[in-house]
Amino acid sequence: MGQMIEGIWQVDEQLARIEHGRFQRPSSTFRHRITRQEDAGDFKAASDRYHLYVSLACPWAHRTLIMRALKGLDAFIPYSVTHWEMLDEGWNFAPGPGVIHDPLHQARNVHEIYRRADPHYTGRVTVPILWDRVHNTIVNNESSEILRIFNDAFDALGAAAGDYYPEAIRGEIDTVNARIYHTLNNGVYRCGFAVTQEAYNEAASELFDTLDWLEKRLSHQRYLVGARLTEADIRLFPTLVRFDAVYHTHFKCSRQRLADYPNLWGYTRDLFQHPAFGASVDLDHIRRHYFGSQRTVNPTGIVPLPSNIDFRAPHDRARRSAT
Repeated sequence: MGQMIEGIWQVDEQLARIEHGRFQRPSSTFRHRITRQEDAGDFKAASDRYHLYVSLACPWAHRTLIMRALKGLDAFIPYSVTHWEMLDEGWNFAPGPGVIHDPLHQARNVHEIYRRADPHYTGRVTVPILWDRVHNTIVNNESSEILRIFNDAFDALGAAAGDYYPEAIRGEIDTVNARIYHTLNNGVYRCGFAVTQEAYNEAASELFDTLDWLEKRLSHQRYLVGARLTEADIRLFPTLVRFDAVYHTHFKCSRQRLADYPNLWGYTRDLFQHPAFGASVDLDHIRRHYFGSQRTVNPTGIVPLPSNIDFRAPHDRARRSAT
């Protein structure tokens, strides 16, 4: 389930805690916010002050890359990419296609970055990580909060226009997010890492109830909350794009494929064809990580042949949503 490395209890992102056969995801540790330049706070928005660490395999890190691209933050927040394989020492920067090394600390493993922020740190070592070069510490390692930071903290400095958490519909976005997080974003892990039949049945039932609900919801609208792209879509996409490639088999989410849901499948392809979404997807990293690293689920580490998934296939979402 995990190993002690240099005093850090190093576990896979999804193997953190099992209670009564049910997977429980612990909370993130670093929860600071970046404020606008005119606001008070120790962490103010600035160009080239912050650095993002991600894995292309991790859905939680993936969402931050999408928001970073949507808001045009390339000039403000550079990033590093870990290797897809995560075994004894967790996320690391071993050489490999798509890996971007750590230019700040020349770290070999991500746990070294946590130790630079706090020499006594003994918690979970996860991505994404938003690092501050001024205070030499981690600002935040909670993906949902990094999304909110990227959404508006850099607007006055020239970030791209767009508010993906508009005040008028925040209540609905929060409600949609809450259901999707528990039953789908985290629900696939609850299926895959359940250790009793009862826990698996409960998680799988909730997961497919939510997929059915989303299929119906998307039958009459293009996006999850009304006619515009919002944070809710950004949070859902990383799970959907991994579903048929990994979760359907690896996590036993096998009742139906995403491709069996016409509206969800069209919605996923619609989002994929947006540059901020499609360019952030690396199915090779994704498949190699899940099948090769998660040895409690796949002890041999054998990575199966890729399935024939074409996210660039034509869809009619835009046309149908306008009628």
